Amino acid sequence: MASRINTSFTLIPNQKYRRSNRRSNSYFSDTLGSESQPLSTLGNFKALPLEIFQIILRYLSVKDISMLSMVSKTVSQHIINYISTSSGSKRLLLQDFHNLELPSKRQDSAILEHYRSLGLLFKRCTLLLPTRERLKYIHRILAEVSCFKFNGCAAPIQCLGLPCYGMFLQTLTAGWDELECHRVYNFLCELTDLSRKMQTVVCSKPGSARKLELRIRLFCRSVLLDHWIHQSDSAFWLTRILKPWPMVNQARLLYIIFGPISPQDGQVVWQKMIEEPTDESSLKGLADAIKLLYDTGTKEWTADDVISLVDELSVVPREWLLENNARLLILSGNNICFTFMASKAVNGRAIELAKLIVFLALVCEKELYCMDWAVKMMQKVCKVFSTPVERNNFLQSVANAFACVIMEMLQSIMSGDHDEDDRSFLNLFHLVHAQANFHKEVLYLTMNTLST
Repeated sequence: MASRINTSFTLIPNQKYRRSNRRSNSYFSDTLGSESQPLSTLGNFKALPLEIFQIILRYLSVKDISMLSMVSKTVSQHIINYISTSSGSKRLLLQDFHNLELPSKRQDSAILEHYRSLGLLFKRCTLLLPTRERLKYIHRILAEVSCFKFNGCAAPIQCLGLPCYGMFLQTLTAGWDELECHRVYNFLCELTDLSRKMQTVVCSKPGSARKLELRIRLFCRSVLLDHWIHQSDSAFWLTRILKPWPMVNQARLLYIIFGPISPQDGQVVWQKMIEEPTDESSLKGLADAIKLLYDTGTKEWTADDVISLVDELSVVPREWLLENNARLLILSGNNICFTFMASKAVNGRAIELAKLIVFLALVCEKELYCMDWAVKMMQKVCKVFSTPVERNNFLQSVANAFACVIMEMLQSIMSGDHDEDDRSFLNLFHLVHAQANFHKEVLYLTMNTLST
């Protein structure tokens, strides 16, 4: 009995030994046998010389090469080697960023799609590398493309280089966690010396470094911000740009990146908000950026932070015309507009708030927005005041503000201080109509309340 038991016990280890022996031999051959490792993972390609394999790659699209890179680690390594060759990089790193022969939209779409596919190829080929090593390798490959560099292109406005670079990076980093994306941003900052360049423009007089402002705007928009599908991703990268700086510098950077630009040279127009009423197109970028920070609910931006940023923005480079301030609030949405106005009410700035109501009504009149929106916003703000006396004083201030602004415009026209195309007359015309329509909506609201 004992002998049979011992025999059975000796057979099992022998079987295990044979399986483990096969594994160890396989591992040994994988790690030390330089010839057997490629042969076992290249499949039918093992019969082909490396040169023939690379010739085959020339006939495949970037998407097909990307799919092929996932076959095995060895195939992926051969593809990496192909990318590193002069013929491979020349074929894959298209640099036709200034070609104006094709229709612009068709050309833009084709080359951007190419770099989207290239980003996916690099994502798959470098999958097993640590983040820092992935970035170093990719930078080494892309370094020969001058238009991908911060100051690499002599005509950056007409160049598709930075948008293609941004599309490449967006595809590469899609799905990475925040820690890895932090590393990407830090790597780019080191590579471009972005932080020092930003410090130069935020500490200088607005407009004194126009070319550098333009370069920063193009790099931040084209590389870091414009290609993301989900708002949370755009908010993450915008936060990386703004958060290292004090609030006053955040407002300056926001204006540089999203503020109005000259249609001639693309440079930031600093005087636009303080000299004359502007249009929606000049403010839409700023409003969208503010909504992005407010609506995504990121823990790094509280409502107070965003409202403080809006307040700071309205004095960049000097205090804006109130009409432009009102237009920005309307474009930023109801929540931001109300929170901004409620903040003024809570902080005892009722007279400023009353004047702002006047210009909200003026913008509604000019843009044919519903005037009852402005009245309902005022009604909502009234509830912020804690006592009936404060509320009545505020309503009186609104009425006084209408009269005061109309008189100021009228006096300016009568003194001859108006432009040649009669914009001052037109502005006064709109304001008088705004006052009439505003009070009409107040009467409607009052009568409807009484009837119910």
